[in-house]
Amino acid sequence: MESKKVHRFNTIGEMHKMSGLPKPEHPLVSLVDYGLVEYQTDEKEISWIQNFYSIGLKRHMPPGKFRYGQQQYDFDEGLLSFIAPKQLMQIEIDKSEVKPTGFLLLIHPDFIWKTSLAKSIKQYDFFGYAVNEALFLSEKEEIIITDIMHSIQREYRSNIDKFSQNIIIAQIELLLNYCERFYQRQFITRKKSSHQILERLENVLNEYFENDDLISKGLPTAQYIAGLLNLSPNYLGSLLKTLTGQHTQQHIHNKLIEKAKEKLSTTDLSVSEIAYELGFEHPQSFSKLFKTKTNQSPLEFRSGFN
Repeated sequence: MESKKVHRFNTIGEMHKMSGLPKPEHPLVSLVDYGLVEYQTDEKEISWIQNFYSIGLKRHMPPGKFRYGQQQYDFDEGLLSFIAPKQLMQIEIDKSEVKPTGFLLLIHPDFIWKTSLAKSIKQYDFFGYAVNEALFLSEKEEIIITDIMHSIQREYRSNIDKFSQNIIIAQIELLLNYCERFYQRQFITRKKSSHQILERLENVLNEYFENDDLISKGLPTAQYIAGLLNLSPNYLGSLLKTLTGQHTQQHIHNKLIEKAKEKLSTTDLSVSEIAYELGFEHPQSFSKLFKTKTNQSPLEFRSGFN
């Protein structure tokens, strides 16, 4: 099978050139109008890795044309996506007359180097999200995001002076803080989708701890469980924290303690045997966790059933 070509864009100017756009007005920050993009290639599908951040507001994208992550978008309009540097993107070229609408904000790491944003931007979980975990905006939220994007554009189009970078950095930080707020709202308002994830988590944990091969597999990690759910670890952890007040690892421990209680109350296995069956390499670690979670040692818990 012939491998597909992967383009690499180290600069925003290189992305502009592939997109059929004029040279960027600022080499390190650019707001792109999706409606003006004309990909300069004969390829039916473009794959690329970019060395800069992008925040995309896509109002009307042809369905199924943009792939990033493990699943498709589940909304059609008002979608905000976040791409960090060095992540693989794929776009299927749409030859129809239907033009996408929206904006793409490109931010090169060199622009934020040695600023407060250089460190804080990596703490926003949504830059690690798969595409199905992107942010969906209400009409009012979309107006807020669009206004900030255009404020950034107006600033870099003005006469650049010693204040310009700090002003644009502040606007980018404002944009990201609003996005953080909207993500927390999304976890709460999209209850059906969120609770489906909780049900799937419960099923995944039940299946894992029912497995007889825990001795060799060991305890599951938050990253492993998130992978089984086709979600990023950060997204799953943030969702669970918002809905239940507990992170993924705490849910794993809760299920483990539930299974431990079942074995302690219905079998004659020793505490060490139960610990090994649940994937613990050292029984002392199991006893310590059990005591932390229940305020009882495993033997004290078992004695309550005798």
